[in-house]
Amino acid sequence: MKLKTSLPWSTAAVALLALSACNGDDTEPQATECEEPLYAGGATDEAWRTLVDARNQPQDSSRAVTLTSPESQQEYWTDQSAPLWQWTSPLRASLERPGRTSPLLEGRPRESKRSVLAWLGNLVLPTAEAHLPPYTGDLYWVKVHVAGRECPIAQVLTSELQWQLDDGSWRTVKDAAGKALTVQVVSAYLVQNRITEGPYTMGSPVPFTMGMAR
Repeated sequence: MKLKTSLPWSTAAVALLALSACNGDDTEPQATECEEPLYAGGATDEAWRTLVDARNQPQDSSRAVTLTSPESQQEYWTDQSAPLWQWTSPLRASLERPGRTSPLLEGRPRESKRSVLAWLGNLVLPTAEAHLPPYTGDLYWVKVHVAGRECPIAQVLTSELQWQLDDGSWRTVKDAAGKALTVQVVSAYLVQNRITEGPYTMGSPVPFTMGMAR
């Protein structure tokens, strides 16, 4: 009897994931290893993965958002309450076009701490998870970066034109007091989870500062 010489695909994939997770080298983490953002409004994890897949496209700022708050070089202090950040977007006009529906809006961000590696693991060993309907509408991926770190320290994917920072995100930002901080917003219009306009990225991130309590 001839023995099989190859492992089943799923077994090999699990082994590959285990090796990736246990890799102990000191290389910088890749963008695909960053955690998922929080979700607000009608945003979904599948819509986020669509934006992740488009991250290597040439940067286009032609229809990027205009951040109205925070302003460039705005000062915050660690004893302040979490702020409301807002922006305007040319993509919002897309909601007025015939045949396009407004996204479902929900007020409270939905937490998620999975990395893309964890998502890949879920493809191999799927868990019971309800999938939301494919998303259609404008989306905004707001990311707070600190100098010297590739992944954002706080982020949200939302269908709204504002982000009321939650306590957890604001605490993380305050923990970076004294460091160079910036906000970047990536926007796109999706139809059934497929990008039809964008993604658009602000020409340069907006810097702000966090000082210790006065």
